[in-house]
Amino acid sequence: MRVLIADDSSLMTSRIQEALSVFEDLDIVGIANDGPSALEKAKSLKPDLAILDLKMPGLTGIQVLSEVRKKDKKMVIIILTYFLTDDYRNKAVESGADYVYSKVDDFEKVSDTVGRLLETFPTR
Repeated sequence: MRVLIADDSSLMTSRIQEALSVFEDLDIVGIANDGPSALEKAKSLKPDLAILDLKMPGLTGIQVLSEVRKKDKKMVIIILTYFLTDDYRNKAVESGADYVYSKVDDFEKVSDTVGRLLETFPTR
């Protein structure tokens, strides 16, 4: 599985990389620290999974998600944020997010979800 991580915090991108390092069948193909870079890398690298921060400079994770969904319905997208409210969750889901998690309360769910995805993930 090819993964893109997009977060404006290098500490968080490192934390996500560390959490995913236990998976042998996973390749982190790109890291972006702002919305425009995340969108560019999502389009050019064509990852199977994108983990997007909700609030990034340039474009939000939801804006990146909306643009990606116009051309790629198969990419699995996880929105990860410190600012999880019902409104943000609803907007993310309406825009096509597969999963929406809080960095504070749900961080472990990211690796749990990736593990489940790897068990059933078809190759592109």
